[in-house]
Amino acid sequence: MMRACRLFAPLALGTVLALGGCSILPQSEPLDIYRLPVNQPSTPGKALPWSLQLLKPQASDALNSARIAVIPQGDLLSSYKASRWTDPAPILLRNRLLDGFQRDGRVQLLSTDDSNLQTDLALGGDLQAFQTEYQGKAAQVVIRLDARLIRGADQKILASRRFEVRQPLAETRVPAVVTGFGQASDVLARQVVDWAVGQGNQVGKR
Repeated sequence: MMRACRLFAPLALGTVLALGGCSILPQSEPLDIYRLPVNQPSTPGKALPWSLQLLKPQASDALNSARIAVIPQGDLLSSYKASRWTDPAPILLRNRLLDGFQRDGRVQLLSTDDSNLQTDLALGGDLQAFQTEYQGKAAQVVIRLDARLIRGADQKILASRRFEVRQPLAETRVPAVVTGFGQASDVLARQVVDWAVGQGNQVGKR
C-alpha cells in the first residue's frame, strides 16, 4: 500500500498543477500573420480567346514556407521573428499572378492548379528568391522567378524567361518589409502578365 501511494503522488501533484493553471510546457510565441498587399489598379483590356492555368512555382524547402525570409548577411538565410505569411511563398506568388491577370482583364479564362481544368496554356516556373536582402545597412526585397509558358495539350514548354524585381526599403520594421513585398510582387506581376499575353498571342497565330 505504501508503494502504491508513492507511485500515485507524482500523478496527483501533476493533476493539481494542471488544475491550478501551472505548466512546465513552453508557451508558444504569438505570431503576426501578414497578407501580401495589393497595390496595382485594375486596367481591363480586350478579352482574348485562350485559357490559362496558373501553376504554383517550384521552390526550395527554405522558400516553400510561410516564414518571411531574410538574408541579413552573406549567404545566411533566416526569417523574421514571430511573423508569418498567410500561405507559403509559392502560393502567395501564384495567387498574386492570378490577381494580376484578373485585373489586367485580357485573359479571362483563368484557373489554378487547385483544379483539374483543361486549359490552352499553363504558366509555371521556379521561384528562386522571395526575401529581403541586406547590403550593409541598406535593405531591399528581392523576388526572382524563372517563368515557363506551357502548352496544355502536351505539356511542351513554349517560352521561358527570368523575371527579377528589387524593391528598396526605406525602413526595416516588418510592416514596412511586408509593404515592400507587395510593391515588388505588383511590379513582377505586371511584367509576367505582359510577357505571357504576348507569348500566348503568338502561339495562337501559329
